Amino acid sequence: MKFTKMHGLGNDYVYVNCFEEEIKKPEAMARRVSNRNFGVGSDGLILICPSDKADFRMDMYNSDGSRAEMCGNGIRCVGKYVYDYGLTDQTEITVETLAGIKELKLFVSDGKVSQVEVNMGEPILTPALIPVKTSMDPPVNVPIEIRGRQVHMTCVSMGNPHAVIFLDHSVKDVDIETAGPEFENHIMFPRRVNTEFVRVLDRTRAEMRVWERGAGETLACGTGACAVAVACILNGLTEDQITVNLLGGDLKIRWDREKNLIYMTGPAEVVFDGELYL
Repeated sequence: MKFTKMHGLGNDYVYVNCFEEEIKKPEAMARRVSNRNFGVGSDGLILICPSDKADFRMDMYNSDGSRAEMCGNGIRCVGKYVYDYGLTDQTEITVETLAGIKELKLFVSDGKVSQVEVNMGEPILTPALIPVKTSMDPPVNVPIEIRGRQVHMTCVSMGNPHAVIFLDHSVKDVDIETAGPEFENHIMFPRRVNTEFVRVLDRTRAEMRVWERGAGETLACGTGACAVAVACILNGLTEDQITVNLLGGDLKIRWDREKNLIYMTGPAEVVFDGELYL
């Protein structure tokens, strides 16, 4: 099986061109390739497939084999792959995901895609659709009990569920290996949740760490950065366009309040091409 390892701000996946390859058991393959000792090493597996609804389809699997609806860093890499590897010559494309069809604008430098802007669609703030078990609608400053202590969160779906926790100290001080799983598997989240731990730096900048359901801590999460921007704005903490500092680098997030659309812009990189013997 031929593959390409790519990353967006260190959020790395193994990409397979399913116009040429056939993956019969993607859940098991995701677990195999993601293993950082016995596999390729990644946060998951992304299949680039034909679509009858868009230019391409992205099928995404976490490192534990579970299916994921959407990944902002992953879809930027899909945009880079299809252009750099000759599947399209267009710089504006559409990609089908389980979270809907996303529109991508590709910025090309020296014949290669360097940055990708993704129209991430509308933020979902209805509790039942996120989903989160709360009567607060929208779910802003929602109380949740973790280890016998009440904290507050703002919940957003960007096609996948997110809980944003605001801190009054550096994100470096978070015991994410303990706190992350407690949020992920909390009874309030029937489909588990991705959790962002955030400190607002000023009206245009915030820093975050993320615990992704099914993957653990990753260096970056595009949908998570979008959820953070929405949460910051809903809580009156920032302007409508911010830079989110992640462990792997920066993403620019803009909420067009008039159209109710979230735009994310950031890099995508190829690490290497390889071949896995099945």
